[in-house]
Amino acid sequence: MNKIFLIIQREYLTRVKKKSFIIMTFLGPVLMALVWIVPIYLSTMSTDVKVISVLDESGIFYEGLTGDENTKFIKAVPNLEEAKENLLKSDDYALLYIPLPEASLPTSAVIYSNGQASLDVKTYIKNTMKRLVEDEKLRLQGIDRDVLRSIQTNIYVSAVKLDSAGAEEKSSVEINMIVGLFSAILIYFFIFLFGAQVMRGVIEEKTSRVIEIIVSSVKPFQLMMGKIVGIALVGLTQFLLWVVLTLILVSGFQMVYADAFKAADPVPTYTSQGLFPNEPEKQTEESESVQDETVSTMIEGVMSINFPLVLSSFVFFFLGGYLLYAALFAAIGSAVDSEADTQQFMMPITIPLILSIVMAQFVINDPSGSVAFWFSMFPLTSPIIMMLRIPFGVQVWELALSATLLIAGFLFTTWMAGRIYRTGILMYGKKVNYKELYKWFFYKA
Repeated sequence: MNKIFLIIQREYLTRVKKKSFIIMTFLGPVLMALVWIVPIYLSTMSTDVKVISVLDESGIFYEGLTGDENTKFIKAVPNLEEAKENLLKSDDYALLYIPLPEASLPTSAVIYSNGQASLDVKTYIKNTMKRLVEDEKLRLQGIDRDVLRSIQTNIYVSAVKLDSAGAEEKSSVEINMIVGLFSAILIYFFIFLFGAQVMRGVIEEKTSRVIEIIVSSVKPFQLMMGKIVGIALVGLTQFLLWVVLTLILVSGFQMVYADAFKAADPVPTYTSQGLFPNEPEKQTEESESVQDETVSTMIEGVMSINFPLVLSSFVFFFLGGYLLYAALFAAIGSAVDSEADTQQFMMPITIPLILSIVMAQFVINDPSGSVAFWFSMFPLTSPIIMMLRIPFGVQVWELALSATLLIAGFLFTTWMAGRIYRTGILMYGKKVNYKELYKWFFYKA
């Protein structure tokens, strides 16, 4: 065991002292923080007012294009060619041309601009025209739009979980789905990332012949285990530093620019009334109450999630999944002389991981079904599938059985990979196939 600890220490210290590790440890949180900070900061900056000239041959739409504080609509000259020339000579953002059909209401328009017109503007114009055309059609049919709106009904369906004692607890399928999917994708990403590091490390030591010196004092199995565990600790260290540093950066930025954030406009959302947040949305009291109830239920859904269980399960299934797959990656690295030769052996290993992601939507739709259950028990897919199921609620015996099978799977794959590793690590210049791996597996040292 002392030799394994020495190898773990060597792998850990060697990698955390590398410039690439130090750079990515500090660069990663900066990039993740920027993903959060930049959009919010840009939303607080003042933007130029977009002036859009409108040539509306129907005369129906101009009055309804009210715009907002960042967009202004003005009348264009009645001639299209002259309006185009004026656009090129002026600093206007765009020219909106709405032709008049011969036998129906206008249902199309053209935006002329010096550059590409933004999605916000196009969506606002489309939604406004749609609403005005519908109003005109209703007027021609003698139908009051307010009456039509009053009969629209929002149906609200809540989800309530009952435990064995009959206690009720509200939950949110959407929140559970987000938490489960996020956890599963993180595990998928980290298994590939750090598993590939194990494989590359083995290949580098093998091709540089350093391995010949190392195995003279330690057993190949001890070397493989030390490398796997050492890189796992490196990954956990970097992940925890990313989380802590990202939270520090985001929190610090929010404290410094607190006033600007409070003054920032809300993020625009797509609605039937347009994309601009300042445009009034006509809602009934019923729809407003449904929205309030939806927000309340989402908050209750977040509070209903057992985050200590989710976090502890994430760490366990990440480590279990990584250790299981890292042993297989190490076996592959020991069997080849270059990374290009690993492709033929990678496919059988990666198929269960890819299948887990492909099955994610099916599992989310039926987290208690038999397919989700068996996939969460199979060690090669359980790290991802079980993390998808846990936010929806998993019985204790299922979680314990899955964890036990994952540990058993890790021990089996480590034993199997060790038998290949002990021979392959000292094999040079030979093209290896599955038949050769089979021989190594049953070779008696």
